[in-house]
Amino acid sequence: MNNAHVTGSFKLMKSLNRTLVLNIIRKDGPISRAEIAKRTNLTPPTVTNIVNELFETGIIKESQMGQSSGGRKPILLTIEPTSHYVIGIDVGVHKVKVVLADLNASITNESITKIKKGITEAELLQLLIENVYTIVEQANVTKEKIVGIGVGMHGMVDHIHGVALYAPNLQLKNIPIKQTLEAEFSLPVTVENDAKALALGEKWFGYGADIENMVCINVGIGIGSGIILQNKLFHGKDGIAGEIGHTVIDENGPMCTCGNKGCLQTFSAGEAIRTRALEGINKGKPTAIVEIVKGNLDNVDGEAVFEAAKAGDAFAKEVLTESGKYLGMSIANLINVLNPELVVLSGGVSRAGEFLLQPIRAIVEERVLTPSAKDTTICLSKLGQQGTVIGAVTLVLAEMFVPDVNA
Repeated sequence: MNNAHVTGSFKLMKSLNRTLVLNIIRKDGPISRAEIAKRTNLTPPTVTNIVNELFETGIIKESQMGQSSGGRKPILLTIEPTSHYVIGIDVGVHKVKVVLADLNASITNESITKIKKGITEAELLQLLIENVYTIVEQANVTKEKIVGIGVGMHGMVDHIHGVALYAPNLQLKNIPIKQTLEAEFSLPVTVENDAKALALGEKWFGYGADIENMVCINVGIGIGSGIILQNKLFHGKDGIAGEIGHTVIDENGPMCTCGNKGCLQTFSAGEAIRTRALEGINKGKPTAIVEIVKGNLDNVDGEAVFEAAKAGDAFAKEVLTESGKYLGMSIANLINVLNPELVVLSGGVSRAGEFLLQPIRAIVEERVLTPSAKDTTICLSKLGQQGTVIGAVTLVLAEMFVPDVNA
């Protein structure tokens, strides 16, 4: 794939002043050149030169005329979202999702592939490569229009070097995702933990748009979170900030995949819901869950429990409430420590909606310190099931549009 032009365009857009101008147009457009100069403190000739260079890449366009304050009406500038595209990859536990999206993170093409059990590092990397080629071939865009690849990877990630340090459910370590994909496609590649990518996506395109401090919690097979502080993704010293799933709820609790006992993940994640449901069924609890899985208890999972709860099943509601209570304890702790304005829930388990949110809010009301903090907004993700892959796309957009990356 010959992407010399793409990489060149990307570098052009990454210079500090150009990025400043580009981000002002993205956030506040349609906007005039004069207003850009005022907001960036750049001189009008500098803004004109930058705008002309950006026109050459096709990333901005002139839109309608602005209001005149006497004299000629100013021409307003806006982003052309379909001028360039981004490839987003969500590497989950059971499947890889690859999308092509425009500069507004609107998805135009999508490919989903199952991850086979016992997959090797080489096979996983080849799977990513093949899916990227597939999505490029499917899409009716030239390769030169693709500016980068963003990867949301479950587990521990070195976001600086683009290495998946440990994917516990795949039992793989030190996967060189960035190096491999950049060598194959000659495109900039950004790799991030899936929950952190999700938080960035929610910040840009979800309910976090005007929020400075927020936490996005991904509750699925595991539990992780992404923390945004003062508009920036927070990594901590070793990049593990946000591993809420491995905070201990009960030191005598069940064994976790991380090797500790009683982590939040063992009480509130999908497997915990399944285990709790099966324990009740085996004890003879009357429940519609058995009918929903047609008597095959191997098919008992969070979704089956949710379906039963929706149908009014008391035991299923009790199982989800239990998960919500433990999540509520951890969220209350987070609010007391970080005091965010917003907590967003995402991931498969979050689809249980109010069955989780009600007990979470009750625990937060009980345990958080101040009346204002008790009112912290707690809601479901606006991005739904596409949250992580939109977050992966946003990793590249953040590199393009924001001078200080991940802001």
